[in-house]
Amino acid sequence: MSKRKPHNIKARIDRSCRSLVRTNHVAVVNIDPSGRQGMINYKSLKNIAPGKIGQAVCEIAHHWTIFLSALCIDHAGNRYLKSVEVVPDGMYLSDHLEEVIEHCYRDIHDSANPQHLVASGWIAIPEAVSLDEAHAYRIFEAVGAWNQVQVAA
Repeated sequence: MSKRKPHNIKARIDRSCRSLVRTNHVAVVNIDPSGRQGMINYKSLKNIAPGKIGQAVCEIAHHWTIFLSALCIDHAGNRYLKSVEVVPDGMYLSDHLEEVIEHCYRDIHDSANPQHLVASGWIAIPEAVSLDEAHAYRIFEAVGAWNQVQVAA
């Protein structure tokens, strides 16, 4: 006769939180130099208010996909991104993402043309979802990332 696994309330809560994040298509967006940070539904491009979803993102560890970008405007007025996607090994709390991505974030910011650079930012998705550059562009546009003060070179 097989023996049932004991009830594990923490594992049950973690599964429930991951399901909540996945069904709401949550992405955390950070924009510099304004320092704006918030959550957005990466499918519908609507802002997500802090609350239970915010707790689900912040209080449990996730596998993250992070899209780092330098947002630029060339001399002709054309907007473009210089980007890289990073998928860290393992599961991380949202508070520990900064130490994971800091090196890549600085590299992408420093490699952009300083005369074209308007802002830099990242999109962190707490699941294994890959973004293409066009989708990332729409997310940055939805949060107003292009409306930044020009960075002094």
